[in-house]
Amino acid sequence: MTDTPLGTIGDEIILENEHVRVWSLRLEPGERQPLHRHDLPYIVIPITEGRNEMRWPDQRVVHTDEKPGQALWRLPGVPHELVNTSDFTYRNVLVELKIPTGGEPK
Repeated sequence: MTDTPLGTIGDEIILENEHVRVWSLRLEPGERQPLHRHDLPYIVIPITEGRNEMRWPDQRVVHTDEKPGQALWRLPGVPHELVNTSDFTYRNVLVELKIPTGGEPK
């Protein structure tokens, strides 16, 4: 997994300005979002329920149980994949904050 080129954070950018970049993501049952990396802090807002696995190159796996309308804070980090382990379509909106972890606007 570590030699794989990095993919995009979502399916499409639905809004971008000097402060934020907003992505939409849709994963069908069993579908895998390719290895990707977040370089900015971000918020995930599930539109549907989400039973997924986040997978890292070091073989670490985290299971998620997301509810529509939640707001989940995440810090940038190492590349990972997301796999929809449910039997329904998963959708979310992901908001990248163009403020590095040091707090100053990028």
